[in-house]
Amino acid sequence: MAEILHIGRKVARIREIKGIKQEALALELGVSQQTISNIEKSEKLEDEVLDKIAKYLGVTPEAIKNFSDEAVINYFNTFNDSSINQGQNYHCTFNPLDKLIELIEENKKLYERLLQSEREKVELLKSK
Repeated sequence: MAEILHIGRKVARIREIKGIKQEALALELGVSQQTISNIEKSEKLEDEVLDKIAKYLGVTPEAIKNFSDEAVINYFNTFNDSSINQGQNYHCTFNPLDKLIELIEENKKLYERLLQSEREKVELLKSK
């Protein structure tokens, strides 16, 4: 498989793997969903934009630049092979309930920002 040199596609793949919608990324960056779509069609990105996207996705800009589907597949194959073949038990190093609560809080904040945005749109339409 040939490596993708297109930075926008790499952003899109990482976003998809993490289960993040374009709308959520757009809201976090203060841009429209269409802007995110255009970013994901771009071969190159300004460092400042890439830094903001990387921060939200929880990766480094270098991780985005060096991303490849093949590396992801190899990573998971290596993990699965070593855990099966060596009979090692991997234990969770975090409390899954804490993670769930963290995700709920993040979703709540996102919902509140979306709701506020919709309220602002309504007020803007009323004022016209």
